[in-house]
Amino acid sequence: MRLHGYFRSSAAWRVRIALGLKGLSADNSFHHLRKGEQNAPAYKAINPQGLLPALETDEGDILTQSLAILEWLDETHSNPPLLPSDPLARARVRAFAYVIACDTHPLQNLKILGKVRALAGGDEDKVMRWAQEVIGDGFSACEALLKGVAGPYAFGRAPTLADVCLLPQLGNARRFKVDLAAYPRLLEIEAECLKLDAFRNAAPDKQPDFEP
Repeated sequence: MRLHGYFRSSAAWRVRIALGLKGLSADNSFHHLRKGEQNAPAYKAINPQGLLPALETDEGDILTQSLAILEWLDETHSNPPLLPSDPLARARVRAFAYVIACDTHPLQNLKILGKVRALAGGDEDKVMRWAQEVIGDGFSACEALLKGVAGPYAFGRAPTLADVCLLPQLGNARRFKVDLAAYPRLLEIEAECLKLDAFRNAAPDKQPDFEP
């Protein structure tokens, strides 16, 4: 397999975590988002959206969108599973993951922040406040969704799709200087996840293309 990513892409970060949890490896192709390398014709031929990540399978098929890649990995390499077997529990894990991957992360990614910056006349304080508010809204919902749910991970005693999506978003939150004290359960989950190599090794600063 070949993973097309960038060290800071939280969507690619999710896929790196899942590969690690499942004991899988992939060759890497890096595309520097801030230099616009994701818009190069050669990469657009792989992913017409010009977004990261994309995954090339061993058979040469190309998958895009991190959640689709994660579910494909789970269906083709089922041990350990990223989703519970019970339909209700599975729906709850997906709902938590979607709060982050569908309703939080997209509103503070590089492309959208560029639009916000333009509307704000280049005012970086307004851009930062936008990102902080978006992340805060998402994390408040996540905390509420976990009320009364046993740990130590987001949903029980093993990592799921929820944890895979949460850890990169916490990384984003720190980059935007979000005060995380209001989200103690999320921080407890992070601490538990970081006991596992799969989560530690997927971090941006562990990637070959990392830049301080």
